[in-house]
Amino acid sequence: MEGQAWHQLSEEQLAKSLDTDRAKGLSREQATERLGTLGPNELAEKRGDSPLKLLLNQFKDFMVLVLVGATIISGLLGEMLDALTIIAIILINGVLGFYQEYRAERSLRALKELSAPFAKVVRDGELLHIPARELVSGDVVLLESGDRVPADLRFVECNDCSVDESALTGESVPVVKTAGKLDTADLALGDRKNCGYLGTMVTRGTAKGIVTVTGMQTEMGKIADLIQQTEEAETPLQHRLEQLGKILIVVALALTVVVVLAGILHGQPAYDMFLAGVSLAVAAIPEGLPAIVTIALALGVQRMIKRRAIVRKLPSVETLGCASVICSDKTGTLTQNKMTVTKLWLGGRTVEVTGEGYEPTGLLKENGKSIDAKGDAALRRLTQIAALCNNSDLSQQEAAADAKKRKSTKGELPVSEAMEWKIQGDPTEAALLVLAAKTGLVKSALQSLYTRVKEFPFDAERKRMSVLVSHQGGKLVCAKGAPDLLVSQCAYVLWDDQVVPFTASLKNKVLAANEAMARESLRVLGMAYRDVKAHETCASGEQAESGLIFVGLTGMMDPPRKEVKEAIYKCRQAGIKTVMITGDHGTTAEAIARTLGIIGREGRVITGTELAAMTDEDLEKVADDVNVYARVSPEHKLRIVQALQRRGHVVAMTGDGVNDAPAVKAADIGIAMGITGTDVTKEASALVLSDDNFSSIVAAVEEGRGIYENIRKFIRYLLASNVGEIMTMFLAMMAGLPLPLVPIQILWVNLVTDGLPAMALGVDQAESDLMQQKPRAAKENIFARRLGWKIVSRGVLIGLCTLGAFVLALKAGEGQSNQLVHAQTVAFATLVMAQLIHVFDCRSSRSIFHRKLLENKFLVFAVLSSLVLMLAVLYIEPLQPVFKTVPLDLRDWALVLVAAGIPTFALGAGSVWSSSKQKKKRTKINYGGSSPSTRPIR
Repeated sequence: MEGQAWHQLSEEQLAKSLDTDRAKGLSREQATERLGTLGPNELAEKRGDSPLKLLLNQFKDFMVLVLVGATIISGLLGEMLDALTIIAIILINGVLGFYQEYRAERSLRALKELSAPFAKVVRDGELLHIPARELVSGDVVLLESGDRVPADLRFVECNDCSVDESALTGESVPVVKTAGKLDTADLALGDRKNCGYLGTMVTRGTAKGIVTVTGMQTEMGKIADLIQQTEEAETPLQHRLEQLGKILIVVALALTVVVVLAGILHGQPAYDMFLAGVSLAVAAIPEGLPAIVTIALALGVQRMIKRRAIVRKLPSVETLGCASVICSDKTGTLTQNKMTVTKLWLGGRTVEVTGEGYEPTGLLKENGKSIDAKGDAALRRLTQIAALCNNSDLSQQEAAADAKKRKSTKGELPVSEAMEWKIQGDPTEAALLVLAAKTGLVKSALQSLYTRVKEFPFDAERKRMSVLVSHQGGKLVCAKGAPDLLVSQCAYVLWDDQVVPFTASLKNKVLAANEAMARESLRVLGMAYRDVKAHETCASGEQAESGLIFVGLTGMMDPPRKEVKEAIYKCRQAGIKTVMITGDHGTTAEAIARTLGIIGREGRVITGTELAAMTDEDLEKVADDVNVYARVSPEHKLRIVQALQRRGHVVAMTGDGVNDAPAVKAADIGIAMGITGTDVTKEASALVLSDDNFSSIVAAVEEGRGIYENIRKFIRYLLASNVGEIMTMFLAMMAGLPLPLVPIQILWVNLVTDGLPAMALGVDQAESDLMQQKPRAAKENIFARRLGWKIVSRGVLIGLCTLGAFVLALKAGEGQSNQLVHAQTVAFATLVMAQLIHVFDCRSSRSIFHRKLLENKFLVFAVLSSLVLMLAVLYIEPLQPVFKTVPLDLRDWALVLVAAGIPTFALGAGSVWSSSKQKKKRTKINYGGSSPSTRPIR
């Protein structure tokens, strides 16, 4: 029955297909039999790995195995401190990885909590309250306002029933439900107005429905299945670091073997060369790299929390930095998810309404000038109707976050700071209440003057609602509804504060105004009223709603967040495309997209119906050209994300509803809304926005880019330093020279230079043009953009200069008893100083001269600390025999500083000269050799 088009069946066909009775429901025997056959009405949970297996899986990574090898080597050398440090790194990384995966497994449990715990069901003609998990297809279920729909069902009776389906479809306005069959075969979920879906909420009225499918066959169950089947992609950072680790191991070990063999062949003692080789291997493999990456990401996470972005998975920070597409849900993400009246039409006049959300503050303006509602009869009458013909409530309540804060501070938070306006009931009616409050009409005050006598509720055929109220002067009918149908019930119109006959010409003006407001994607309602004569009964809606006086039109919308337009512009500057994916209608979505700048003149909008007719290959071909996807289902969202990924994009997907969860999980980085987001989406996401603000994504992108560049900085620094160490030993052995560095010195250099300075680079300030650069390619190598060349060139030069200083010191000390020890001390000091100078060069993608030298205070402190440690082993006598060093004099230091400065300052000066030359060349090309100042600015 899964593929059955339930919305197309008549009531008789429905009952026959499900073998049930609308009045009596199923028999107890039928229900028991079906429960045994179909299983319970609950979401099945895929059996995942045990916590122990999840933990053990963290230690199967190649880099972790390398670190274990480094631990063993360090232990054999007697370097227990290094061994313990590496073990700590392995354990920390393993625990963090386990925690992240364990949290991810909770997404389905959160989804299950959306299921209604109990249901009101008719069996054998009796009304029963049963656990929702015992429902079966064919059960007759009763619903009322506030109930959660317990299974997918087809309505057979609706009394002014509206259902909030935003968590499933993304549509912000509750759907008015009907009981009749629908003839169109291929309808989107949001258009199947005679169907209800598991997990959605009844906001108004009552209804009766027959359960069609349960458990995993429901629309919510399909989402659960998608979440289970969707695999989380390995992040670009994880992939690159794994590649880097393998390359480093092979290269470092190969060169170390060559160094050892070359030394032995040139007459060096085999034992000494073995110790030197092992020390060189330990130093060459950057075992601290995973720890530094983790620390850099963790510190970045702390900065992002201050910018309203909460990271659930550390590597996702870097992933967001290389995002090329952000797929965003509309409702609650780009918009406020608060219906707001923005425009009125009164007797030929257009009135703009300011103010946002449910805060009853704002101005009413006509031709740019504020108007006084008290002196405007038409406006007063319209807002009176809006407040009286209304079943919602607007009140101030304590914000949940502030309530917690008040509790933690023992009531010290001022009440005025902890209150916010909230609604109860239909958001459309709430928008009308807010409009009335902006003009000074409060519903509670009106209720003391007007008493509701009767209500004629909204239904799909009449498309209007009216109430009969009594007051001191008599009785009054207030009506609201679809303007085209309401107009037909009106005999008069309020025009220029006068009640005049509603002529065909005036009706056409009203309908033209309605069309104009609808083209702006406003949800338009007409307002009308009439005084009831004393002898009238108004027994039916048709009687009450005849001969009405038409007052005006209200246009409302879910307005865009005011800061989003600027955020989208910044994304465009950063080379990031924003794509809107929504369950709303195409015209509404396109209007919002154009307002925000998501779609331009040549942008394309695709509906869910069009998308369903496309193959995955067809979708992939057009994915780069589409800016808006409207009226889509959860499966569509997942297909869109996957199509963009196949096009080579790194995709970020934002969302708040359950319908977004599969796509959020499948995206390279999933972003959930912290306030309006469901637990399901939060658990499936990698990033949660605590303020539900799209602009916070831009801040997160900037942080992500900065963190990745910082990771590249310390990779550049660590590897260039390691290349320098290897080249020093390699060239010396190939030239038949004595060992320029003893094993303990190699390990000390590794400890002094690879620690604090590398970590300080992880918190370096971003370069000024970071957000003007295009996103890096998803498959970009970690050594791209000449990073590999910089590592090799600086590393080789550091090695050559260190070896040069060693040779000069060796010659200068000929005949002295400590000649070799003195030369090794000079080489040791040169190598350390060259690396400490080089670390400042790593801060810029160009050269050391392009950044302020002392801007990164952490780096300055780290370098000074490393310098003090180096001086300690040179000048503290007890340490000298341990590290095989001797004190250096001023002449030695002159040699050390000159040799150490050459790799950075020589190449830096070359970079500045090259940049200046290229700038002049570009100037000649752009301006034909004339002065730039004489050219027009374009």
